[in-house]
Amino acid sequence: MTEKQITDTIMMVRPAHFGYNPQTAASNAFQDGETDLNQSEIEILARQEFDQFVQLLRQANIRVIVIQDEEQVTKYDAVFVNNWFSSHLDGTVITYPMFATMRRLERREEIFNMLATEFDYKTRLRLEVHEDYDAFLESTGSVILDRPNRLAYACRSIRTNEAVMDVFCQKMGYEKILFTATDENDLDIYHTNVMMALGENFVVICLEVVRDSQEWAMLHRRFEETNKTIIEITYEQMAAFAGNMLQVRSASGDTYLVMSEQAYRSLTVQQIEQIEQFTNILYSPLYIIEQFGGGSARCMMAEIFLPKKA
Repeated sequence: MTEKQITDTIMMVRPAHFGYNPQTAASNAFQDGETDLNQSEIEILARQEFDQFVQLLRQANIRVIVIQDEEQVTKYDAVFVNNWFSSHLDGTVITYPMFATMRRLERREEIFNMLATEFDYKTRLRLEVHEDYDAFLESTGSVILDRPNRLAYACRSIRTNEAVMDVFCQKMGYEKILFTATDENDLDIYHTNVMMALGENFVVICLEVVRDSQEWAMLHRRFEETNKTIIEITYEQMAAFAGNMLQVRSASGDTYLVMSEQAYRSLTVQQIEQIEQFTNILYSPLYIIEQFGGGSARCMMAEIFLPKKA
């Protein structure tokens, strides 16, 4: 059975102790810890943003499974649930090796037990064993999947190890498409999903950060071969999280490209019109989560592709 590119069910983790994580900041240029707020205020504001976001998705008839984060364990990044697991149509769930030690605490077996009550969860692939060798791959943060065409796009970084990606591609039957993407300070873009979002018929991408002409041409060719219209964003728009988007489907069959308010406001009228040729747009204010966490709307949504039980 051909896997669909987008899903109608997403899982989100409501944060208990959201905040600025020094363990991730060294490789995430999007994080900013400068503030007059105290930790408690940051947590309260982040939960308000989360709750408003979930309400917006549900009003659009998108199914959201909300998991409450644990109060007793401090995990500043737990809201970015898409980084530590992925699910697939064949019943496979994959858990991934995480760069920051605090983030490894986000893997929770009870989440899979809960999913197994409704979905046909057959196989677990545990890639986290590669943490023992300091080799990381942070799920759909690191790897952008073209599921119907079995292509896996990724930009190189300390969070995206080629050898682990090879294991993923071999086990799941994907072709690896690896490239280098760097910011204006020549630092690696830490996650592919901050510079690229792949929809059913389009790709939103910051091609400015792909400086190798052969890799740039290779990406163009792949998008053309798979009938993806390129909607190009600038470096400044990427910095406003305009690459960190996810297309999802509602229960009634409508599709939406979900993004933050900051990302939406960075887009030009022409870019919005381009996107709306393919899908509706949904956006929510995520300023606190973006500033301190260095991630945005896409990072907060883990797609559920597991088949439902009969």
